[in-house]
Amino acid sequence: MSSSRFLFSNGVLLHTSDVPPVKSFLESHPGAYTTSRTHNNASLLLFCERHMKRLSESIKILSSLAPQLLFKSNNSAILIPTSSTLPIWQPAVQMLVKDSICKVLPVALQQRNDCEELAITTLVSGNLEELNACDTVSEERMVKILDVHLHVETYVPPAFGIRGNGVHLAVVGYGRHVAAAKYSDWVRIRKPLEKLRPPSVTELLLSNDGDQILEGCVTNFFVVCSKECDSNVGKAMCDYGNKYSFEVQTAPITDGVLPGIIRQLVLEVCKTEGIPFREVSPSWSERELWEEAFITNSLRLLQHVDSIQVPTEWHSAHSKTWKDISWTKKQFHVGGPGMITTVIQEKIMKKAILEGYPISNIYAG
Repeated sequence: MSSSRFLFSNGVLLHTSDVPPVKSFLESHPGAYTTSRTHNNASLLLFCERHMKRLSESIKILSSLAPQLLFKSNNSAILIPTSSTLPIWQPAVQMLVKDSICKVLPVALQQRNDCEELAITTLVSGNLEELNACDTVSEERMVKILDVHLHVETYVPPAFGIRGNGVHLAVVGYGRHVAAAKYSDWVRIRKPLEKLRPPSVTELLLSNDGDQILEGCVTNFFVVCSKECDSNVGKAMCDYGNKYSFEVQTAPITDGVLPGIIRQLVLEVCKTEGIPFREVSPSWSERELWEEAFITNSLRLLQHVDSIQVPTEWHSAHSKTWKDISWTKKQFHVGGPGMITTVIQEKIMKKAILEGYPISNIYAG
């Protein structure tokens, strides 16, 4: 099935043949970004308010800590500030993004098939010329200082819970810089990791020591970990109210992971459902205690893991290719997602409907 692509940038709408794939687009433009999609036959935008808040926070973080990842300039003589106190107003970002969505979505919706959703990537860059041209930054000036690009393409979400539809993971790279913000330069930075990707691997995981697993290149990573190994683990896992038998683990933000939107939803679900969880980086050395694992992001939402593999010799692996690496592998049950993963997935799908923003409201605005 061919993919239709659209790009709305600086008032110009481009369609398929002139629009690069989203990875290529992000590589060529600096800035903060977020990727979401439509849901329920393209009638809703998934977690729209959460995405706008995260996008504004990423802009603020980059502006302060790594302005070179946010600002662009057509004049090489203009220096990127080492630190900027650029104030960010979430309403200003929302206004700019909503205006772009209103212009591109009607066209994109006409081109999609019934089985397709729309993947929507919003990239915001800082314009150095405009920033340096103003003495004070007002909300009105924000419209000129921030460039908003909207990349839209058709997307078919993977079905959940089908045998053989789990993901295969490999731990290959170190944690990212300025992990609290989502920025486009990460697409370029992570490219060298591809030489370490075995052919069957769906997603690459990051670790600073080969043991504590942080996150994926484009996902957050979770395990369902037994608190002790015994013959009753299987029985205890079925009773997820038994807080002494297991816990859901994922790396804390302080370890240097992206504060993903679906990651936060998983933690909220665990809290409301009484599912034990702990923000701690899952340890590969404790993999025998892992009963289930899953990854999350805003396109896939949640996918169960079939297998994970890690280089046997971590410190020498990064100078090699995947064929030259000796791997240690953890295989999960291949029949589909486990009970805890299934419960969390079902609750998140309900939240997707409850927090979905009707596309009709955007047109009405």
